Amino acid sequence: MTRHCSGCETPSARHLAVAVVVHLTATVCLVIALACASGARAADTPSYPQGAAAFQGNCALCHGTAGAGVAGLAPPLTAYPARYAATPEGRRQLAMTLLYGMFGAISVGEARFNSQMPDFGRLDDATLAATLNFVVFDLAHASADVKPLTAAEIASERSHPVDAAAVRAHRQSLPAPGS
Repeated sequence: MTRHCSGCETPSARHLAVAVVVHLTATVCLVIALACASGARAADTPSYPQGAAAFQGNCALCHGTAGAGVAGLAPPLTAYPARYAATPEGRRQLAMTLLYGMFGAISVGEARFNSQMPDFGRLDDATLAATLNFVVFDLAHASADVKPLTAAEIASERSHPVDAAAVRAHRQSLPAPGS
């Protein structure tokens, strides 16, 4: 014989009410947890999935999967690219950097980096544009007034080849992002 409380042998209305409240609470918690989990997945879905895939396959090794950079190796991509994308010369810099790579000392914020970024000119223009858009919008959170980079912009820079030293020199000629 099962005892429920204080020696009673059958569930009372109070027992049933408590059981219903416990089950309802558990159900509400489950619904909230599922809603939060699906919201997190939606927020993690990149606006530029082709660019995200190319970034993870080509850039994440040095810049990190979230573009936060690696101290002493590769700068973070979470601020400057959005600022560069807001100006014509900055957009050129972004395209040139992916097409031709860059080497030498640069500063990003207070941090200094002195390494060599390889070129990614082997990738097609649409993939490079998508990768830059992933960086600019999904990682660096560019404002809505910044327009996405296009494959035509990449093709235009591809038609004027330069070396990695010229890419760095062009970067140094630009006003510091945010100034």
